[in-house]
This record gives sequence, C-alpha cells and structure tokens, in this order.
Amino acid sequence: MQPEVITLGIDVANDSTIVNYDFTRYDSYQNRTVYIADAHVQTARDTLTLYRTTPKPSGNFRGTTKTAFKFSKDYIVDGVDGVSQLSAPAIVEVSFAIPVGVSTANMLFERQKALALLDLDAVVGKLVEIGLI
Repeated sequence: MQPEVITLGIDVANDSTIVNYDFTRYDSYQNRTVYIADAHVQTARDTLTLYRTTPKPSGNFRGTTKTAFKFSKDYIVDGVDGVSQLSAPAIVEVSFAIPVGVSTANMLFERQKALALLDLDAVVGKLVEIGLI
C-alpha cells in the first residue's frame, strides 16, 4: 500500500527552490486511490489519483501491467466574454504500460526518460503553453 501522505518536493519556479507539497490519502477504490492536497476543498479540487490495471495473460505472453497517475487542480479562468470567471481543471496525466518481466533497471530508465522530458522547458514548456508540436 502507498503511504498515507505523499510529499512532493516541487521546484515551482524552476529555479532550484524546492517547496514541499503534501497529498493525503482521501479515498480508496479497487485499483484507484485518491489523495488530496491541503488546498483541496469541495468547490476547488486539488487531487492526485493513482491507478492500476493488472496484467491479462494471452497465450504465451504474460501481459502488460498498466499504471497511471493524474493530478487535477481547479483554477479560475476568464470566460469568453472577458467578464465572467469560471472554474476549470488543469489535468496532468502520466501513464505506463510495461510488459511483465521487464527488469527494474529498464523500468527505471523509462521513468527517468519521462522525468527528463517533463523537465525540459524548451520542449514541454512550449508544448503545454502554446501547443507547439
């Protein structure tokens, strides 16, 4: 089982200043656990959700373990009319599909590759900010 509290050291401004951000276990379902941040309220979510799908063998293939995590945080944004303000979620999802039997070292390599890309402002910054592909 995952810990009751997950603390993330977040470099909010990408300037090597780390701020700790806590997510506390809120609810568990089969194959899904939801954590909430201190800022989470009924009308403005701030959540981290962990997901899993167990492998399904097929013939001689042992299957693929699928896991994912998703951050959802509500923000207030201007409406099209420029006057009204609406609450809308920012959603960030990361998912994995790893065949059963892949080594721990190779799984670590795949995770580190994703981390490197996520932290590459020159590519992902432009992708997220203006949809540049």
